[in-house]
Amino acid sequence: MVDALCWACKEMSDGDDDVPRLSADTLAALQEFYNETSHPDAPTAASADKFSVGAVGEDWGMSQFWYDDVTATRLAEEVIQEAGDGGRIACVSAPSVYQKLKQGVVEGSDRISAVLLEYDRRFAAYGDDFLFYDYNHPLALPAALQGAFDIVLVDPPYLALECLSKVTQTVKYLSKGKVLLCTGAIMEEHAEDLLGLRRCGFLPKHNKNLANEFRCFTSYDSRLLSC
Repeated sequence: MVDALCWACKEMSDGDDDVPRLSADTLAALQEFYNETSHPDAPTAASADKFSVGAVGEDWGMSQFWYDDVTATRLAEEVIQEAGDGGRIACVSAPSVYQKLKQGVVEGSDRISAVLLEYDRRFAAYGDDFLFYDYNHPLALPAALQGAFDIVLVDPPYLALECLSKVTQTVKYLSKGKVLLCTGAIMEEHAEDLLGLRRCGFLPKHNKNLANEFRCFTSYDSRLLSC
């Protein structure tokens, strides 16, 4: 991820197109990080900064790459605006945006509710806001969530049609209509074909410099993302 994960239940492809690629210097830094830590602890309820991006550390073995603060903030502002007062937001494989929403630093965040659908069970530390999600079982979700969200923000774990096709089932199940997809630019045609999404001008960035170009795609006329 991108902000997403390479699920433990699926082996990485021998090809380069299915996973985010890193620059050489970033790979070296990540290898050093991974050698120093096996699995960062989940945030505890007592942690004052438990919602800070990085409270749950990136796990290189799971291909976790969090958004930088500017991107997480911009996306949080976008979904708050589109959800409206009292709106419900689903963050699918996008933990850093969920964390930014819960920090209370983005205007309007106190007037919405958000949940995180995520494979990494360390995020279960967030209690009832956490829902275990495996894209290989896209509709293994509570019936109460069907059509329950004013906007769904999703960052699929793989840059592959197979993955996006399954995630599309999840998005359609959860959403009332508004969708914000963050994925590789190479997925643009699939995003349009599967979900009817259009590319935005905003360029999402990650704390680690991914070699792949990432873009945002929406099902609506986005004001903050300059479609």
